[in-house]
Amino acid sequence: MTESDIPRAPGLLPDAIHRAAKPGTVLLRLETTHSREGDLDGAWWPRSRDNGAELPGLIHVLTGHLGPITRVGLDATAWDGLPTRLVIDDQVVHIDSFPVGDDTVLITRGDQDHFSLLVVPPHTTPDTARAAMARAVRADNITHAAQILIDTGTHEAGASSA
Repeated sequence: MTESDIPRAPGLLPDAIHRAAKPGTVLLRLETTHSREGDLDGAWWPRSRDNGAELPGLIHVLTGHLGPITRVGLDATAWDGLPTRLVIDDQVVHIDSFPVGDDTVLITRGDQDHFSLLVVPPHTTPDTARAAMARAVRADNITHAAQILIDTGTHEAGASSA
């Protein structure tokens, strides 16, 4: 059975994609189960801390998989100039500053449906980022984002090259 023969629920990404990404590509993994019992719903590896460059691509991709995104919650101290809203694909997306830590982004779909994504530091090495992202999307993951970054050495990798 090939990967294309495996049935998938609409709007969910394959569990493991390990292809090289072109510059400007959003590097994102989402949990592939409907249970959403883990601590995180996915992981995002932005290329920089410039939200004007990073958020539109993330929101565009998430909208394609999850439906319209209404809010994004970020830690303002971790990003360069946080606006209060962005217009992406003719949709207004409100940007909230939360003290969630620079290791997490909160995504709101509709009025009350929240998704929590691990944010891998931009300067993390590809192997370390893949390890952190894979751990974040495990259905049985109960580890908080900050601890995943510590356990995989991702936190140090991001901090040391910044």
